[in-house]
This record gives sequence, C-alpha cells and structure tokens, in this order.
Amino acid sequence: MSFEEYAALARQLAEQRRTGERDAAAESERRRDLHATADYLHQRLTAQGHRLDQLGRAIGIDQPPAGPGNDAPVSGAGAPFGPPAATGPSAAWPGPPTTPGSGDGGSAGVAGPSGRSGVEAYPQMPEARLALPTAASPAGVGVPAQRAAAVDPAMELELARRMADEADRHGQQAELLAQRPALLPTWSPLARAVAVYAGCGAAAGVLMLTLVLASGVGLVDGFTLGAWICAGLPALAFFGGYLVLGRWGRPHTVAGTPPRYLPLGFLICFLLVPLGYCAYLLLFRALR
Repeated sequence: MSFEEYAALARQLAEQRRTGERDAAAESERRRDLHATADYLHQRLTAQGHRLDQLGRAIGIDQPPAGPGNDAPVSGAGAPFGPPAATGPSAAWPGPPTTPGSGDGGSAGVAGPSGRSGVEAYPQMPEARLALPTAASPAGVGVPAQRAAAVDPAMELELARRMADEADRHGQQAELLAQRPALLPTWSPLARAVAVYAGCGAAAGVLMLTLVLASGVGLVDGFTLGAWICAGLPALAFFGGYLVLGRWGRPHTVAGTPPRYLPLGFLICFLLVPLGYCAYLLLFRALR
C-alpha cells in the first residue's frame, strides 16, 4: 500500500471520528433537552395535583380510596398477572388439561365451565401450529423473539405536554365554577342579595295575610297584628335572607364572608311587609 493510500485512509478515519463525535454531541444535547422537558412536565403535573386536591377539599370531596384492583398481586417486573402463589397442593399453577387415556393414570379430565366432570376445559389444539420467530438462547433452546415497538421519547413528551395543557384548561374552568355560589350562580352579588331579601319579604307577606285573616275572625288582636307587621315579620324576613346568603350565597373557594348588603336587606324587608299590608288594605277597600 502506497503512502497516498495510507493518507487517504487516515483522512477517512479522522472524518469518521469527527462525525461520530458530532453525532454523540447531538445525541447528548437531545437527551438533555428530553430530561429538561420531562422535569418541567413533572413539575406541572405535581402542581396540578396539588391544586386539584385543594379544590376537592374546598368542595368537601376527599381523595378516592385505592380500588381493589390496586391491591392485586403482581409478578415479575410489575406484571398484573402470573402464576398464583402456592398455598397448598391444590393451589399450584395448573398445567395443560388432561384427557382420559393420555397416560397419566387414567385421569378423568378437568371439569369444564359447567362444572361437569369428564369434560375438557379447553378444546384440543391441532398438531400443526404456526411457527413463531425464535432467537437462540445461551442454553441453545429456541424461544420466541420479543419485538419491542419503537417509542419516540420526543413524541411521548409532546403528547404529555398537550394533555397537561388540556388539564390546565379544565382546571381553570373548574376554578371558575368553584368561585360561583350554589344559589343563583350566574347572578351578580347585588342582584342575588336583592332577590333573596325580596323572596324572604314575600314569604313574610304570606304570613302577614294569614295573620290578617286570623285577626278578622278574632284569633289575633289589633296590637299583636300591628307588632308583627311593623317589626316581627320584617325582622324574620331580614334574618332569613341573611342566613340564606351566608349558607348558599358563598362560593366554595372564596375565603371570608360573602357580601350580604345588610342596609339594602334591612330596607327591603322593613318596607316590603308594611307596603304589602297597605296594598292589601287598598285592594280590600277597592273591592268592597
């Protein structure tokens, strides 16, 4: 071999070495990027889990207990099935079904699904079977070759990122829903308070009409009727609206007491009942 051929071979080897170094550096950079992305997604998922736990505690839902499937025994590297643990002579892993006259001492066979003895649990398989690809083992025995599907880490991380984005979107929607009270969730706090106090005043007006009718038949005297109309029923309506707003008008995730608009409620309740009584008197006089 001439000197020129040696020089060309050395240049080729040097170029291959530089190419290998560049490929190794690119692969190392790709792995660092994948690890960084995986750490970022892990932090996002951890934060989402904490936030969901907070929302669950706010609305009174605890974490669900572990299901019965989580306690299933596993074998090997986390496989959900495998031979059961032997607890006695009858708990051994069952072998292939036997048939009468197979040379095993005249066994009557394994009971079928219907529980009848002498019926094979599995049908006989034909002798001709499909040949599986085998790989030579160290002991020289052919075993089926396991073909693992190629997984692209970048694609899997991208799918995980999209799912995390979708979880963030649903989490924001859940937070918006959790910030709404159970009573009239789409109404503003002022409109909700007006509706609650007005409803309680209307209920007090119904009680006022009952007292007026009772006074007409002599069951209630005039002083008692006036006291209930001017003070008793309006006070009941006011405190009823106050309690309703405090119980069903408070969002689950908002700390503190919700706005109850006490002056407005006092005005509505202490004016609505007497005005209702005056309207009743005017209507009665007009119809009379």
